[in-house]
Amino acid sequence: MSFGERVNKLDAWLLERVFQPVADALPERLTAMDVGMSFLIGAVLLSAAAISALLLLDGMTINNLITNVLGWFFEVIFYMGIHRMRAMVRPGYLNPFRVMLVGMRPISIPFAAYALYQAVTADAVYELALWFNSLSQLVFVAGLYLISCNVPPPGHRARQTSFGRGPLPNEL
Repeated sequence: MSFGERVNKLDAWLLERVFQPVADALPERLTAMDVGMSFLIGAVLLSAAAISALLLLDGMTINNLITNVLGWFFEVIFYMGIHRMRAMVRPGYLNPFRVMLVGMRPISIPFAAYALYQAVTADAVYELALWFNSLSQLVFVAGLYLISCNVPPPGHRARQTSFGRGPLPNEL
């Protein structure tokens, strides 16, 4: 099995075994798409906070500032693009983001791991700012996976409870 196939298997496992059960356990009025979009905008805001904190702490040269701000603009544009395409996600049908983001989901995990490493090994002055960045990356990964989850058809959630258990006695 090639490295790419292993990465795709890990991505499918995370999506089906970790995030889809979480999405299925959400109340019907709160879809995984809504939660995922909230996570993505949260990641954008946390990233802006990290960049601002590093700027205030004189932790960035002008070149680093330009690079980070341009990267932040890509995050904003990504969010806007996903927001515009979210109407494509319909209950009871395959989520198109599942296929569209198949390359982005797995690559975001090493970026989050590296951000965590930066925060752990940072100088004490920059530590808080880099923890904001780490949190931003982790929230972004969770948001990507949640927006890629399938939305069950209406009424499907009323017959199930969290994580595959049967209906509760008062639901029978």
